[in-house]
Amino acid sequence: MGDVAPARAGRAAGPRRQAVTATAVRGLSRFAATRGIPASPEFLLDYDVIEAFCVAGLPGARPSTRGTYRSALYRLAVPVHGAPGQRGTPFAGATPPPPYSLAERAELAALAAAQRDPARRRSALAVVVFGIGAGLRPAELVALRGSDVARRGCRVAVLVAVGRPRLVPVASRYAGRAAGLARCAGDGFVFRPGQADRGYKNFVTKFARALAADPAAPRLRLGRCRSSFICDHLAAGTPVGELLAITGICQAESLARYARHLGGAPSKAALRAWDRRQQAG
Repeated sequence: MGDVAPARAGRAAGPRRQAVTATAVRGLSRFAATRGIPASPEFLLDYDVIEAFCVAGLPGARPSTRGTYRSALYRLAVPVHGAPGQRGTPFAGATPPPPYSLAERAELAALAAAQRDPARRRSALAVVVFGIGAGLRPAELVALRGSDVARRGCRVAVLVAVGRPRLVPVASRYAGRAAGLARCAGDGFVFRPGQADRGYKNFVTKFARALAADPAAPRLRLGRCRSSFICDHLAAGTPVGELLAITGICQAESLARYARHLGGAPSKAALRAWDRRQQAG
């Protein structure tokens, strides 16, 4: 079971999803074995067994990890048992990091400009510009090429080609710098140009940790940059549908995690109601 199921689910998936699926299957198999559940797919991939594993079989795991494992196992269960009849126990997503303040954003831009090596300087600035200015995720930033950035007058937009393809307008405060970084990169990569292992999960994080910086300065983290982008749009009242489209987020309810950092942002109940209206329509 452990040798077959992950491969079946991962044929069209990336290495990371395959690894997550394999880990989930191993955990489910151990959980089932302690309870005398047969190892055949018919029993092991029963939705009730998966649910029991995710709720009771992952002591100490974060809610987001439980949800990730459940999703991986459900993908394996669908060919065996069909689609699940009801939604399982809801697990809250990981709490997003707080957005950067305006003062912190200025410090981060100064930190990027202070790097001695020009290529390192541009890459550090790319994290700030395309993180806070366009809300890119790590894999999206790593894959970004200069040719993916388009300028029309004062407006600059990023064509995201990986993950959830979409067109993202860069915040006006960062538009000029985004266009400049794109011109410099040409058809090459904007972040860390040249040969590199771009499939490495912590590629951006490792780079940011190695930057020369004052110990008292805020740390450059792409997660906080993306959170800043989303919170800026929530604070500005960007329509929910538009915000989902430019962030690549599937459900409005997921925005509630970011709204916690703001006053006056849509409530979780309001965002959940928006999702229900879309499903009903």
